Amino acid sequence: MKKLAIAFSMLSFTAIFAQKVSDYQYIVIADKFEGFKDSNYGLDKALTKSLNSKKYTVLSSNRNEWPAAAQQNPCSVLVAEVENDSGMLRNKVLVKFRDCNNKEIATQKGGSSIKEFEEGFQDALKQAMTAVPASNPIENSVVQSPAGNNSVPEMMTKEVVSEDTGSVSGAEMYTNQGIKFQKVKLSAEQFILTDQSSSPFATFTATTKKDVYRVKFRSGQLSIAYFENGNLIVEMPLSGESYLKQVFSKN
Repeated sequence: MKKLAIAFSMLSFTAIFAQKVSDYQYIVIADKFEGFKDSNYGLDKALTKSLNSKKYTVLSSNRNEWPAAAQQNPCSVLVAEVENDSGMLRNKVLVKFRDCNNKEIATQKGGSSIKEFEEGFQDALKQAMTAVPASNPIENSVVQSPAGNNSVPEMMTKEVVSEDTGSVSGAEMYTNQGIKFQKVKLSAEQFILTDQSSSPFATFTATTKKDVYRVKFRSGQLSIAYFENGNLIVEMPLSGESYLKQVFSKN
């Protein structure tokens, strides 16, 4: 069997193609908006209304309520969140869109001179959303590799010698929503999951608790994972303190 020397660099990756917000049909609105303590001043409803007017389909954060197409391809769904970016004199917001890899693909800024919080923030949101184009979804909008100009913090490059996944029957393989991943062991305390293009999806580092791991995604975000009944359970960060449980079933 032919062995492949694969150099895994966590500094940058090459994108299959650049994604735009308009490439998507489905959007989930984050449960919490950063920077808003007691109230989001109706921004969740205003954001939903604005997205619907641009022909996006806003989904529940409960994945079980998603349409079949979205459940079968979670990478066809974006997460939208609003961040309080206010200064001393103006109510300002940032509207951010993240893909299934938790990579931020777009950020729009909006501001308002209206001093009242609810009216001012909603006006700022309206200004930010003027730059968001209408939905014009493309087929197969799954992005497996973030663009190189959206690099994650630099880590040491490791060279891993691995058998060709197509010819190694003993390789540990996992499947999530129809996408296959291979577990590549780096050491007794660390492994990575690689996608079908051999790009690292996330790095897993053991904790002091058995079968529980710290996770660093290629987007740079952090979370935890654990093994349960032979499957790998990963808590995917959405925004703020929101997480989405993902089951990677062992083949």
